[in-house]
Amino acid sequence: MAAQPGTLRPGGRTARVREAVLAAVRAELAQTRYAELTVEQVAQRAGVAKTTVYRRWGSAEGLVLDLMRDLSGTSIPVPDTGDLDTDLRGLARGIVALYRDPANYALVGTVVAAAVSIPEARQTLTEFFGGRTAQTAIIAERAISRGELPPGTDTVEVIRLMAAPFYYRMFITGEPVDDDVADRAAAAAAMAAKAGLLVPGRSLRQCSSLRQCWSGHQPSSCRRSSPMPK
Repeated sequence: MAAQPGTLRPGGRTARVREAVLAAVRAELAQTRYAELTVEQVAQRAGVAKTTVYRRWGSAEGLVLDLMRDLSGTSIPVPDTGDLDTDLRGLARGIVALYRDPANYALVGTVVAAAVSIPEARQTLTEFFGGRTAQTAIIAERAISRGELPPGTDTVEVIRLMAAPFYYRMFITGEPVDDDVADRAAAAAAMAAKAGLLVPGRSLRQCSSLRQCWSGHQPSSCRRSSPMPK
C-alpha cells in the first residue's frame, strides 16, 4: 500500500523538512490560487530539492492534502458537560475561534474555491470535514445515551446542521462570524435534534409541533410507523 503524502520516514530531519514544506505551502496559498500551486514553487520557498517534495508528496494536491490533514490535527475542544445545548455551544465557539486565525481561514477558503471545479480539491475537503464531523459527533451520541435526543438521531447530521451557518457566511456570503452566530447555530441544531427532525424517516409534517416531537414526549402521530396526517 502506498504511503499517504508526507508520511514517509517520520521524525528527525524528515520532520523538519515536512514542517518547512507545509509552511511553504501555506505561504504560497496565501499568494496564489490552488490551481496555480506548483511543487517547484513550494520547494524553492522551503529550501529543499523538488525531488524531495515529489518523492514524499507526489504532487501539489498531495501537499495541500497533507496541509489540510495537519490543520485537522489542530485541537478543537469537544465539550462534555452533560448538557447538549452547552456542549454544542462550546463546540461552535471553538470552530469560530479556529477560523479567527487568518492563515486557517485563507487555507480552507482557497480549497473551497478550488473545489468547485477541481475534483482533487473536492476530495480534500470531503476528507477534512468528514474527519472533523466524525470526531465531534460524540456530543450527540452522548446526548442520545442521556435521553436528550431521540434514539436513531443522525449524530453526524447534528454537527453538520450546527456548522453549516459558519461556512455559508465565511465562504459564500463573506459575512462575519462571531460568538453570537455560534450560539444561534448551536441552539438551532439542538432544537431540531430534540424535535426529532434529524431521525431518518421522520418529517415535520408527522408532528403537530416541534415540542410534541421531543424525545420522551412523542404523540402517536410522531412515530415513524404512523400514517402521514392529511
